[in-house]
Amino acid sequence: MLQRFFSGRRVRQLREYLTAYLMIAPATILVFVFGIFPVGFALYVSLHKWRIKKGDFRGLGNYLRAIDNLTYVVLFAIALGAIIAAFLILRRILARKREEQDRKAVWLIALPGAVVSAAVYTFIRWTVLLLPEILAIADEIWGLEKTRQLFMGLLREAVSTPAVVRAWWLFLGTAAGGLILSLAVYYLLRPPRFAAYLADFILAWLALPLGAGLLWVVFQDVQAAYQAALETGTDPGIWPQVITLTGGVVLLIAAWRLWKAAPEQQGTIPFLWRILSAIGLLIGAWLLIGELPQVIAAGDEDMWNGLKVTAFYSLGTVPFQLAFSMFLAILLFQNLWGSEMFRMLFFLPYVTPTVASAAIFRQLFSNRYQAPVNQLLMSLGLEPLQWVREPQGVFSMLAESAGMVLPDWAAGPSLALVVIMIYSIWTYVGYDTVIYLAGLGNISTAVIEAAEIDGAGSWEKFRYIIFPLLSPTTYFLSLIAIIGTFKAFSHIWVMRQGSALGTTDTFSVVIFSEFFEKLRYGYASALAFVLFAIILSLTLINQRIQGDRVFYG
Repeated sequence: MLQRFFSGRRVRQLREYLTAYLMIAPATILVFVFGIFPVGFALYVSLHKWRIKKGDFRGLGNYLRAIDNLTYVVLFAIALGAIIAAFLILRRILARKREEQDRKAVWLIALPGAVVSAAVYTFIRWTVLLLPEILAIADEIWGLEKTRQLFMGLLREAVSTPAVVRAWWLFLGTAAGGLILSLAVYYLLRPPRFAAYLADFILAWLALPLGAGLLWVVFQDVQAAYQAALETGTDPGIWPQVITLTGGVVLLIAAWRLWKAAPEQQGTIPFLWRILSAIGLLIGAWLLIGELPQVIAAGDEDMWNGLKVTAFYSLGTVPFQLAFSMFLAILLFQNLWGSEMFRMLFFLPYVTPTVASAAIFRQLFSNRYQAPVNQLLMSLGLEPLQWVREPQGVFSMLAESAGMVLPDWAAGPSLALVVIMIYSIWTYVGYDTVIYLAGLGNISTAVIEAAEIDGAGSWEKFRYIIFPLLSPTTYFLSLIAIIGTFKAFSHIWVMRQGSALGTTDTFSVVIFSEFFEKLRYGYASALAFVLFAIILSLTLINQRIQGDRVFYG
């Protein structure tokens, strides 16, 4: 039986699989060591009080300090999302089984899937147990002569700790059990898409315990917060905030789905019913999400100010740089004299060293009377400005010049931040222009010539042909630009001034300040994960809004 199993076609398939996995093994190891592990270690750091060395375990304390009770809302949403994901994966397995009319007992694959997912969790447990032992080496070598032999000896002692060794052997046992069970089930069932079924079951088994575990953590922390509040005679109001904000998000999603489904309706009554229902759900969502300002007010003021500054920075740069670059790309795409030279000139700011160009911009927009921009204003009969030192919002400055007074929420971005926006637009317009030129080169000239024959003018060609066919390029550039604005740091750090009173400190600057200036590594790591969650959310929102409007030809 074994000879028949390991002969012929199966041996060839096994060799092909082994060859493929061996080929990608080095890249997989590199991705894990330099990609996945640092992220996991940063998550570990964010759960501790960390100044130079590891301190006490704080759990969600750093996140609560940053976004207060919104931490519970986010974790609650992630937990529900993981459970829903597990349910959707199981439904996908059932749908695939029905489509392929597979009468074999594919549900038996859930058993090796559970063991493999358990191996993943045991590996994480081994890592979590090993990390404190390795980090304790810093305390053990304090005051001793630091040699390679000493470090390697302490490292061997850390790895050979009884708890760590037991966790390692448990991981190896579960991994071997998962492999043996997978081969046994495959030999018994021989389904046509065994790998797809196994992968889905593994994902489902990974998501379900994750969601349940997060729900348990949220419940335990909320109970502890309420117990502490009872001792002080205050009401933290966590569960009402969790319920109302979660309900508001659910209503918002439902309203979006109804609004999106409205144009697909054939009759007028179903169309109007979905539109009105979506509006009603939006109103309900707005009323429920109205609890959010109270949660924000209880969080870290510097963090929320950094998020507001980042939002101003993103809204003030992305639309303008995309519009300017599209205009320049269409202009340079024509057969004009000197277009090659202008393409190079527009791209130069992008390849210029950031620190050098930002330092020059800082001098151009200096508050000194001799600064070139102030000299230009005075030559036009206008008063010089503080520019990179000005913390006042540009809208409030314009209102003051017109004899009006605006409230604080309508002041807009500071003049110092506007200068940084101008620099960002100047830098990235050249890059976006080159990408748009590549997109224009992919548009068939036959389509444009056919439109010209039909009498289409320049605006009609742009509106109905060029702009829709450039939508994949616009989608890519807008996605990269939004992510880039939330990660921007170098030029902002060079151009910021203390007299701007933090109005130019974006989220990334706040994280840098917490990490390198205040040395609060745990809190800075927590802020980094908050930023990651914001970028991921914006990416998903952009995908939902623009993804369906992209025309790939």
